[in-house]
Order: sequence, then structure tokens, then C-alpha cells
Amino acid sequence: MQVTQLNGPQIISTGSATPQKSLHNEQIGEIVDTSDEWISTRTGIKSRKITDNKVGITSLAVEASNKAIEKAKIQPKDIDLIILATSSPDDLFGSASKIQYELKATKAAAFDITAACSGFVISLITAAQFIKSGTYKKILIIGADVLSKWVDWSDRRTCILFGDAAGAIIMESSNMDCILSSSIKTDGSQTDQLSLTANSTISNPALQLNHRYYNFIDMNGKEVYKFAVSKLPTAIADCIKNANLSIEKVNWLLLHQANERIINAVASKLLLPQEKVISNLSKYGNTSAASIPLALDEANQKGILKTGDIIIMAGFGAGFTWSVVLLKW
Repeated sequence: MQVTQLNGPQIISTGSATPQKSLHNEQIGEIVDTSDEWISTRTGIKSRKITDNKVGITSLAVEASNKAIEKAKIQPKDIDLIILATSSPDDLFGSASKIQYELKATKAAAFDITAACSGFVISLITAAQFIKSGTYKKILIIGADVLSKWVDWSDRRTCILFGDAAGAIIMESSNMDCILSSSIKTDGSQTDQLSLTANSTISNPALQLNHRYYNFIDMNGKEVYKFAVSKLPTAIADCIKNANLSIEKVNWLLLHQANERIINAVASKLLLPQEKVISNLSKYGNTSAASIPLALDEANQKGILKTGDIIIMAGFGAGFTWSVVLLKW
């Protein structure tokens, strides 16, 4: 595509979708040794939405995207690019193309980004670069995951955490740049602390041919907590400094919705009061790449986001990866 003059990315709409079925803490207590009090005091989660065997990320992503498209008052054919952030695609080769087809966004290129719970923020930063270069003008960015399908329901450490959802935004070129600063970080030495790994079995002993399959999610919660509360405040502070702002100018903190203790600890280290923290963790649990756009859409629907508000978005998770974007609404 021909490159035009530099443009500034702007978020013009949001959308989200969740499954109908809710799974409450009391119900999980019927299958593992836990209780509502144990889960809620340690995580802040009260319930989560989960998909059935017929629903994957594609249908959730299409629903969230259609809502964002409608609010933006555009047509699917106006979209130049679709970026899907997910770690649980319906097809291991990627699901962005199927979403493009279902939306009838026939002119859009489409690809997946796999970066777990940091995926949406990384996708947003990636989309902003395409717009700044003039390569694309309208981009649909989706965060969607169905990690309930990848948990061991006998493992109390993980089965209490994850839910399913999708969130989407439309970003378009403008004469104003909503991205004030951003960063993406990685520490690959910590990959074993949070993983969904593959194993192999021998399917033909004579020829030693292998068949690969995936395990369940495995997580060291203590290490994830230590990583998040040590890395995120520094990364966020650096972004604020790079934007020549002070923490007092920040209106909203929107972190990946993983654990209430992490959210509160990071806010405390940044000296941000609770009234500036956006959180819907109690209703949905950890929805991975969907958590930030889902919470953003809810805040947008409630009308709490005002033009000119300064918002910190930060994702963190498997990899370990962590990503921050400071933007003006």
C-alpha cells in the first residue's frame, strides 16, 4: 500500500462481548477444595464468564468488533487492517483471517499477535505505528481469549482465575496523536513461571514420528505477583516521564485484570488513589488479552472517560512480557 504523510492514531470507538454463562466461586467450590471467601480474598474475583463447546474466540471477537464498528459509524469495508491479540485461537494457524471473513471486512489485511496478557497493548502500539507511517488509516484491534478451555479444573491454583471474553477498538488516522508514550519489555528467563506448553507422543514407533499436543495452563502465582509489582511501576513511571507528565496528571489506571492484589499494589506504588483505578475483575476474572479492552469498553459505556483524560494501560503476563501505553482519550 502506498505510504502517505504521517498521521496521528486516535481511538474512535470500543466494543466488547462475553459469553452468557457465568461460573461463580461457589460453583468452583463444588469441584475443588476452595470457597468464595478463599478465592475473593486472594484474587478479588467473584465470578467469570465461560464459553460452551460451540463457542470460541471467533464468535466473541466478531460480536465485539461489530459493536465497535457500529459505534464508529463506519462499514466493515472501511477497515484497512485487523490485528487480533490472542493466545487461544480457534485455529493454531491464526483466527484473524476468519474474523475478517465473518465481518465481511474484505479490504482488510489481518494477522494474529500472540503475547498472552500483554497482547492487546502490544497490538495497540503496533497499530499506532502503521497509522503513524501512513500505511493504514482505519485499524480494528481485538483482544480475545477463551482460556477457560485450557485450564485443569482439578488445579485450584489456575481454575479459579480464568474467564472468556473479547474486546475491540477502532483506531483511525487523525491530526492528533493519542499515544503520548509507550514501551514493550520482555524477560524470557521467566517463561517457566506461566506457560501453556506442548508435549509430544510417538505416533509411529517404527519411524519415530511424533504427534504434538498441548498441556493445561501452569502458573507460579507468587512469581507472577513479584514480577508484576516490581516491573510495572517502573515501566509506567518511565512512560510518564517520557511524555513530560507527572503522575498527578493521570486520570485513569487500567491494568490487565489478573489479580486485585496486583492492581492495588501497583496503584499504591504509583501513589494513585483507588478512585482513579478502572477494574471489573470481580465479574469476569482474568480474560487475558481481552481484559483491558473489555474494561475500557465498560468504562466508555458508563461515560466516565472524558475527552482529554490521560489513561495508563499496562499489560503483563506470560513470557514474561509487560507493555505500557500512555494515551490521551
